[in-house]
Amino acid sequence: MHTDELIGQAKPWPAPAKLNLCLHIIGRRPDGYHLLQSALQFTDLCDQLSFYHRPAGVIARIAGPESVPPQQDLVVRAATLLAQRAKVDEGVAIALHKRIPMQAGLGGGSSDAATVLVALNELWRVRMPVDELAELGLALGADVPVFVRGHSAWVEGVGEKLTPVAFAEQRFVVVKPSANVTTAEIFQAAELTRNSPITTIRAFLAGGGRNDCTSTVRARYPEIAEALDWLGLFGPAMLTGTGACVFVPVNDAAAGRAVLAQLPARWSGFLVQSVNRSPLLDRLAEEMT
Repeated sequence: MHTDELIGQAKPWPAPAKLNLCLHIIGRRPDGYHLLQSALQFTDLCDQLSFYHRPAGVIARIAGPESVPPQQDLVVRAATLLAQRAKVDEGVAIALHKRIPMQAGLGGGSSDAATVLVALNELWRVRMPVDELAELGLALGADVPVFVRGHSAWVEGVGEKLTPVAFAEQRFVVVKPSANVTTAEIFQAAELTRNSPITTIRAFLAGGGRNDCTSTVRARYPEIAEALDWLGLFGPAMLTGTGACVFVPVNDAAAGRAVLAQLPARWSGFLVQSVNRSPLLDRLAEEMT
């Protein structure tokens, strides 16, 4: 428990996990960045962040994952980037309480960074327009802009082209094998599919999609392949992002709990509700009133 003085209201700021309902890789730019098409939807599984006063120029993380050095953490990098861009004459200490598994394909790090940008944009009274804030976030990661904007979206380009879409909101069981996947490893893999045909939002909504990273991840991580096969017994299981998490839709919470009751002990699992509006936007609205 921190006795520091909070900036703003006492309620923590949420950073929601995401699921990639599809992930198509349609090309690669000369600079190495991949061109994607993805349906990205938020969930109610959230990290929590709190912000404390510090002297000007001091940006610190006072709680967070021990495996990530504070200066390498995206939350510190996001706060530093915003302070530099907006020439802010204030400091901050960030307490990050993780609930989203790391290196899991759930976008936790990107979501944390986006929450820092959105929260400090308000708490520091920067008032940067959301378009500029999202552009700033792109420098931190391809998924950061969609978390900044706070609406589930059809994502294109390298992550910067967003079309808000209201996907069906439903329950999912998410399973995290013990394996951890590095996104860079998968995207650098020679065998990765990079020439998927371009599709449309309408075609995805009518017929669904796939994750082009799946075959590469299956071949390199047998435990994730096993988790996909096991979860596939209960429905159309998919990989989210580059993994390690896999997920399957369920009819209701009771059905989800029944699946989790059979989960092998070596894996962890979550029952989540997908949402099209990020809880971050609701928290921002509370702070602004």
